Amino acid sequence: MEPTWEELPVTLCDSTIDTLDQLKFAKATPVQAACIPLFIGNKDVAAEAVTGSGKTLAFLIPILEKLDKQIKETGKLKKYEIFSIILTPTRELAFQIKEVIDHFLENHDDVASILFIGGEKPQDDINKFKSNGGHIVVATPGRFESLLEKKWDGCNLAASVKSLEILVLDEADRLLEMGFEASINTILSYLPKQRRTGLFSATQTDEVEKLIRAGMRNPVRINVKEKRNSLDTGTVRRTPASLENQYMILDSDEKFNQLIHFLHINRELKVLVFFSTCAGVDYFSKAIQQILKKAQVLAIHGKMKKKRNKIFSRFRTMDSGVLLCTDVMARGVDIPEVDWVVQYDPPSSANSFIHRCGRTARIGNKGTALIFLLPTEDAYVKFIEINQKAPLKMTEKADNVQNHLPKLQKMSMKDRAIMDKAAKAFVSFVQSYVKHECNMIFRVKDLDFGRLATGFGLVRVPKMPELKGKVLTNFVPPTVDWSSIPYKDKAKEKVRQEQLKSGETVKRGKLKKSIQTKAWSQHKDRKDKKRKRKEKQSKRKQEIAEEDIDDIEKDLKLMKKLKKGKISKEDFDKEFADDSGSDEC
Repeated sequence: MEPTWEELPVTLCDSTIDTLDQLKFAKATPVQAACIPLFIGNKDVAAEAVTGSGKTLAFLIPILEKLDKQIKETGKLKKYEIFSIILTPTRELAFQIKEVIDHFLENHDDVASILFIGGEKPQDDINKFKSNGGHIVVATPGRFESLLEKKWDGCNLAASVKSLEILVLDEADRLLEMGFEASINTILSYLPKQRRTGLFSATQTDEVEKLIRAGMRNPVRINVKEKRNSLDTGTVRRTPASLENQYMILDSDEKFNQLIHFLHINRELKVLVFFSTCAGVDYFSKAIQQILKKAQVLAIHGKMKKKRNKIFSRFRTMDSGVLLCTDVMARGVDIPEVDWVVQYDPPSSANSFIHRCGRTARIGNKGTALIFLLPTEDAYVKFIEINQKAPLKMTEKADNVQNHLPKLQKMSMKDRAIMDKAAKAFVSFVQSYVKHECNMIFRVKDLDFGRLATGFGLVRVPKMPELKGKVLTNFVPPTVDWSSIPYKDKAKEKVRQEQLKSGETVKRGKLKKSIQTKAWSQHKDRKDKKRKRKEKQSKRKQEIAEEDIDDIEKDLKLMKKLKKGKISKEDFDKEFADDSGSDEC
């Protein structure tokens, strides 16, 4: 039974209780009940719990309680004194944690929090810190490392962290998966050893275990398991009991139509749709926006820079709508009331399956996740049940759905930019399929490339190594000269027409590759000419050197004859003058 906040073995301050009431968190979840007393009691904590179990409050509340205690004991904190650092793998998660912190700090005028993430100039972050301070820092490792290592005018972050009390690594396994190990080690080298450290993760890996040993002192390990329910087969779940996982078996040319049908009948709900690549998100978001004109359709992926924070904030506040995304949204982010998670493409790793599903059914709420699988991928269901302890239930595809694939082709025929996006999405999907972690299930040789091309609404199938020697029997391209398809953007089309006139047209519009090839060819010609010139100069020098040696030998012989008295001084001068002047005009 989950305890109320008052029933915890530690007493929380009134302002914390009031904020929890405002946020409608009446009881502590198991991970919160286990971590909060230990963390407040000066213990290092390494916690593993299923996604959506409330890990954020499990470390935020101890930070706020210890900070409040220090202020009462020592007085007001110095402006540039960093009390706690929270490192997260993504901007979205950092933004979300900062938002929760700010709720708790509404009644603390003497405490400041600050966000250090990508998307802004580093100098802007420093200016904010200089202006407002930052007792609680929420940051991504790469950005915080760069701020620590550089000396800024009038600001020294390295000095500000010397009094650090608490370090938190949130989604620690994801931090290491994304290659932040070096950055974390650099950050640790700046921090005091006498600190409290909390490590929170949904999965425990060997890399996380190494980090625990390297950065924590005798940590208390907490592993919160999900309760079994009557539908389970006796195994421990790695997904919340309130989450229902479904799968649907579809051919490649059925997926898009089924998705449109699904989004239409659930238009009043909030839906996350996961794709395997950024190019897939870019293309299908444009397609869905064209077909479901009244729906609110947003897109987000890791290659976006400044737009990401605005899109994420907007979707969080929406009552209904669709967000197309990559795995950048799979970890830690808490979006209120997500009703469905749809995995259009299976994730590249088994762990990502769990984290994607975990964007719904959070903190005891109900939710449903659906994954689309090809007939050749049906073994993935058993694999997930065994490997991730996540039971899946089959759901039938809808009958007599409208065919929207011709609309995709028409979109490409009206705008070459859409045609390019479709081709790029197709190529990137195949490349991600080749690199799939479960390559015994997701085999490229099993793909029906004709159906796949049809499902992407291609006007023309791009050339790529995976298609070499294959006959695409299930793909019928439209009767159109693809090379005549214009760009809707007039400026872009003008450039293309100029290229056509100058004979510099590149197939499939790959101008960048054409320019690079031409530049390389010119560079190679220049190098060849330079090499030949050097060879000619070297040969000439060698010929001159040989002539000089002959002249020197003759001069030496004359000098020996003069020395031995075999020739007179007049004869010597005459012969020496003749040799030295033989090349004069």
